[in-house]
Amino acid sequence: MQFRAAILAATMLAAPLALAGRAAAQPVAGPYVSLGGGLDLKSAVTQKNINIGDRNYPGDLKAVFKNGYDLNAAIGYGFNNGWRVELEGDYIRNGADKIKVDGFSAPTSGHETQYGGFLNGIYDFDIGLPWLYPYVGAGIGWQEAKYNNFNVTGLTINEARGSFAYQGIVGLSFPIAPLKGLSATVEYRFIGLTADRRYHYTGSFLPVSIRQQGEYNNQINIGLRYEFAPPAPPAPAPTPASAPVAAAPAPAPAKTYLVFFDWDKYSLTPRATQIIAQAASDSKTQNVTTLEVNGYTDTSGTAGYNMGLSINRAKAVAAQLVADGVPASEIEMHGYGETHLLVPTGPGVREPQNRRVEIIFH
Repeated sequence: MQFRAAILAATMLAAPLALAGRAAAQPVAGPYVSLGGGLDLKSAVTQKNINIGDRNYPGDLKAVFKNGYDLNAAIGYGFNNGWRVELEGDYIRNGADKIKVDGFSAPTSGHETQYGGFLNGIYDFDIGLPWLYPYVGAGIGWQEAKYNNFNVTGLTINEARGSFAYQGIVGLSFPIAPLKGLSATVEYRFIGLTADRRYHYTGSFLPVSIRQQGEYNNQINIGLRYEFAPPAPPAPAPTPASAPVAAAPAPAPAKTYLVFFDWDKYSLTPRATQIIAQAASDSKTQNVTTLEVNGYTDTSGTAGYNMGLSINRAKAVAAQLVADGVPASEIEMHGYGETHLLVPTGPGVREPQNRRVEIIFH
């Protein structure tokens, strides 16, 4: 079990490094908080080195627990490049079921609680679906494992012992479009304790104790995560529509082409392909040094989600310009999310004119 747990922990730590190059964006930027909980499945715990009256006896006991529950809360920070770190506190509770030894079993009562904290490193993946972001992570920390009125055949344990702990995390997050910064999460966690811990039974005229090493929990959780302050994008260069009219003769304003998109999409429509082809053709006959490609969205969805969608729209237009013969070195690409609306609206409005990419000649 310890070897299998070590392999799992190593896999969790290595996966983000192996796959980091495949992700382009992530929905978490800046500080956030999360809250979750769910089903906890505790593996049977081995109790060994039974000591009665300062004398050791051979043989192991298996403490079996009922399915329980867990709760966790975290504060963290996303670096807007896929990575985030968080400090998490957790609480786990499982009722006692029975003790097994040499093919026999005896019922037990009471429960075990486990509580402590982890420092987690997590990586979010952009798989091209704006409503779904998988993530993997790993954490190290400390856990207190406490027996509460754990009773078997008249002997009782009421003690807490601490241990170094580790965990692996695999999850999915789903941005909730109407509420900016809020995402729902579903995840699996594996938690392992490593240190030797000795517990003492009471209720016997001779002192009785057992040694315990290794303790493993499998968890299936649901939760919510809230991002406080997505970074504000830089303001784009003014377009001809917003540029002031000069009284004196001035150079001709930069030429602009507008490419529109369907709601929550960054694929090109046939009409969009025609406009891009025209822009590519015109750029070859005019004195153009740079084609600025700026992506925008409407106000439906979260700010972080819209930022990623606007970047994907700009990428789609830039790729088509290159396919139409424009050198990639002449293209400057930006994503501005739901800022700088073409048609001013309130939050949560699906306005077609705001779902656009602007191609500006310089």
